[in-house]
Amino acid sequence: MNIDTFLAHYHIKENPFGAEEARHDPVFERLAETAAKHPDFPKILGRVDRPGTAVAFGEKGSGKTAMRLLIGRNVDEHNRKEPESRVLVVPYDDFNPVIDNLVRQTGRDEAEALANIRLADHQDAILSLAVTQLNDSLLGEATRDEEPVHLPNSDPRELKKFIRKLPPQTRTDWGLLSALYDEPRAGTLSGRWQKVRTKLRLGGGLPMGLPLHAAGVAAVVAVALGVWMAVEPTTPNWLPIAVGVAIAAAVLLGGYWLWRHSQSWFLARQVRQDMPSVRRTAGELRQMFADLGTGVVSRQPLPRPEGATDVRYQMTRRLLDVLGELNYVGIIVLIDRVDEPSAISGNPDRMKALIWPTFDNKFLQQERVGIKLLLPIELRHILHRETAAFFQEARLDKQNLVDRLTWSGATLYDLCSTRLRACRPDDAGPISLTDLFADDVTSEMLVDALDQMHQPRDAFKFMYSVLQEHCRTVPEDEANYEVPRLTLESVRRSQSQRVQELYRGLTPA
Repeated sequence: MNIDTFLAHYHIKENPFGAEEARHDPVFERLAETAAKHPDFPKILGRVDRPGTAVAFGEKGSGKTAMRLLIGRNVDEHNRKEPESRVLVVPYDDFNPVIDNLVRQTGRDEAEALANIRLADHQDAILSLAVTQLNDSLLGEATRDEEPVHLPNSDPRELKKFIRKLPPQTRTDWGLLSALYDEPRAGTLSGRWQKVRTKLRLGGGLPMGLPLHAAGVAAVVAVALGVWMAVEPTTPNWLPIAVGVAIAAAVLLGGYWLWRHSQSWFLARQVRQDMPSVRRTAGELRQMFADLGTGVVSRQPLPRPEGATDVRYQMTRRLLDVLGELNYVGIIVLIDRVDEPSAISGNPDRMKALIWPTFDNKFLQQERVGIKLLLPIELRHILHRETAAFFQEARLDKQNLVDRLTWSGATLYDLCSTRLRACRPDDAGPISLTDLFADDVTSEMLVDALDQMHQPRDAFKFMYSVLQEHCRTVPEDEANYEVPRLTLESVRRSQSQRVQELYRGLTPA
């Protein structure tokens, strides 16, 4: 029997158990608001309008990515209902660009770059994602994959009026954050910077080349006057004085340009050296600092190798203040897919090197910032072997820790039943999971079988295999649309063994 024929008998439009990844699951897309959620989801989500940190460990397939998507959905819903207290979601789940930047900027290989990654590098990467989202919305360049930051930019006149009303310090902070952290997805950084600067009405500082140009003009004047003195037998008495003044002006202006140029380069090189996780060159930073006004920039807290240790926290507060003008009360950072970067490829030691710097109480307990760490179970095993000093610094007792995302058979049964109903027409009658099975298969049997699968992904694989095995063993003309108990038990044994081998590392999936 073809499985489509089996599903069509129950008016099921698509296989409820075919998807294995929440990001590409159309059934999950439709069920995001109503599907059975993990019992610990409310603890991990917390209060949206008062973002807080949460740390959760889970097996592959335990629903970490689905939980990340659900958090995003809940925040979107909150933002629609409470426009005066919005929250910005920053998805920090693609570490490949960060690792690539560290390798490129430091000249280290991937393993060494991971071994030396700092909390500051993570903070820079998060700030870069948030500022890029903000500027994408400012310029009307937000992609379909991200929730745009709410700005009055549907009408250019309203946006200009809004920008004009912003306090000067807020516009300066926005400009400085853009210079340090904005990373356009297309086009050049300099072109993007000029657009942002124009939108924010940020006046430029003294052009970097102006003193040099003035020194050149003074030198030309001095040479012209000197030639006049040499050619003409009689010259005015003031001419030698004018030549001296022109020479002195050329020397002073040239010296000032050289001093300013060296200071600007030194500042840009220092900042670039301390921000390897963000794609910048010293030349780009120098030009943007000059556009903002080097004197203004030099008085700001900037990332430097020997600078203050809380610069990133100050930058985060400035970002929050800018967002506050847009009615945002905080940000939520979603950290997920830690095992997926090509430089890590599931290696627990490399995952530890990447994530362990974030286990810092000051970082995790920032005001108006919620860090949601959805981590692989391998890191839980490593965490339990850490020292008392580590736990004292991380203070995981304050971070809403979920030691392990576990699913009961009853919860998985409800989840499968909900997915089943979601794949039927709205006018179809009620249906339960047991309706697909013979009369001697009870809901308790299904709950017990699903309990042995442990995770949603494995539960869906189990149900998919049950239906496929039944259709494989039944001829089309028999029209037997009830899965017998024998098939259920046979598939349960094989799938339970697969799950156990997966946990022992003996099978890939």
